[in-house]
This record gives sequence, C-alpha cells and structure tokens, in this order.
Amino acid sequence: MNTDFSTSFVRSPAALREHPALVLNADFRPLSYFPLSLWPWQEAVKAAWLDRVQIIAEYDVTVRSPSTEIRLPSVVVLRDYVKPARMAAFTRFNLFLRDEFTCQYCGSRGEMTFDHVVPRSRGGRTTWENVVASCSPCNLRKGNKTLKQSGMKLRKPAMRPSPDQLQNVGRKFPPNFLHDSWLDYLYWDAELDA
Repeated sequence: MNTDFSTSFVRSPAALREHPALVLNADFRPLSYFPLSLWPWQEAVKAAWLDRVQIIAEYDVTVRSPSTEIRLPSVVVLRDYVKPARMAAFTRFNLFLRDEFTCQYCGSRGEMTFDHVVPRSRGGRTTWENVVASCSPCNLRKGNKTLKQSGMKLRKPAMRPSPDQLQNVGRKFPPNFLHDSWLDYLYWDAELDA
C-alpha cells in the first residue's frame, strides 16, 4: 500500500511548487497545518502590495516589474485576524485527518475509503459519529454488517472533532518541503535550544 497517501491526498497546485509563502494569522500561527497554509508567491506579492499582509521573511529571489523590484516573500502575516471555524466541516479530507489516515479496523495506512459503522441500509447516518476511515479489504469484509456481526472492532470511537483537534493532528504530517524561514513558526516536534 502507498504509505504517503496523506501527502498525495492533498492537491498541490503548480504555483505552489516554487517559492510558496507560509501564511500566518495575525497571532503568528499558521491558518492550517494540514494542508499547510501556503500561497503562491504571486498571491503573497499581491497581498503585500495591497497592504493586507506584513512580510516577515523573504527568499533570495527577486521579481521585477517595469517600475518595481521586490524580493519574494517566504513568510507573511495577515494584518487582520481570521477567526477560526467553530465547527469542523464534515468532509472526506477532515474525516481522514481525524483518523490520521489510518484504517480504524486494522490500523493499516495507505489508500483509504470510508465506512459507515452502522450501515446505511440499517438506518446508519452519514455523520462524524458513524463514519470512519477504512482500508478497502476491511470495508469489504465488514460489508453490510454491524460490528458485532462482522466480529470487527473500532480502534477508537468515532466522534466529532473540534477544529483545534484537527489542527493538532495535522501537525503530525509535515509537508515534504519546509523552507528554513518557516521553522520558527511551525512546531513539528522541533528540538528547543537550551
């Protein structure tokens, strides 16, 4: 199975491949950890030009217009605080993130699907409390049965996560690329200097 399903699940626009800018809220925390809140350099330059962000770190690369030269921002801070969502949206991505891209029956990682704990044909609803991440073999094995009938158990109960819980889980999945200027604003088990 593909072990980097969590990173391949997140789409990476072509514009983010070169010189993306880490976007921090006005409190200097990333807007999100997974996917990491990044803007293409063009968006970061535009936001800086419109005075919507403050540039706090730059790449050693410049871009030019006929009248201006600017170093590309690598870290920007929003001037206005963006209030975090009060409830986590029920999406496939957030479901996989809540379950840490792990099958809730066997613990395997890789390509995931989702499963209704109480099957829909038996009155189960599509809610946080009834849907879990599952690998295809476990999903097929459980089929249209209840947990008791299938002899399967959940690794942890399905529950509605808070946005903060999703953020904390997202910290466990750092992206493949981390620019040095971002490290002071990201907290992925960084060793602290004494």
